[in-house]
Amino acid sequence: MSTGSASRSTPKGRRRREALISAAADLLLAGGYDAVRHRSVAAKARLPLASTTYYFDSLDDLVTHASELNGAREHELIRQQMDGFSPTALDTAGTVNLMVDLLIGPVDSDADRHDLLVARYERVLAAARHPQLQELHCRLRADLEDMLVDALSCAGRSTDRDHVRPLLALVDGVVMAALGEGGADPRARAREVLLDAVDRHAPLTAGP
Repeated sequence: MSTGSASRSTPKGRRRREALISAAADLLLAGGYDAVRHRSVAAKARLPLASTTYYFDSLDDLVTHASELNGAREHELIRQQMDGFSPTALDTAGTVNLMVDLLIGPVDSDADRHDLLVARYERVLAAARHPQLQELHCRLRADLEDMLVDALSCAGRSTDRDHVRPLLALVDGVVMAALGEGGADPRARAREVLLDAVDRHAPLTAGP
């Protein structure tokens, strides 16, 4: 093992690497991909400028790790919401409200949740141009699909990934449009399209 590799794997090296990833993730939330530069990340992490190239192969490598952290942050919030659920059969409106709360955030969500939502769709668009983000996008998407399947099952719905994907696609389209318009309500837009689709793709489980 080289001296450089050894120092990067020490507790201090791991802490510095994590600090750089966290700083880059925060910059992504605040200003998008254009905000993540070697100098801005090092300054936010309060580390030497050279540390960004010492701990990461490239800026793209750092951006990928930062994007992964933001995806993990959002998914952790969704899991926390799901932890509060009790298995209960929900009607169409209740199921739609559940999905909207999970995918977009509750009505009383703070700015951080909104920023994570924006970051989700920025990551989708960035993956179209940056191959290093495509595997990450697919992995996070599959995780989101699985969480939604679990949530719908708790709501007494019968569904699977194949049927959840069209529901997510509907939400993606209207939410991205709403975010781009400014002043539009993503929750209302998502609720409108889901009311017409949820029973088709996630019908209530037949009783005994």
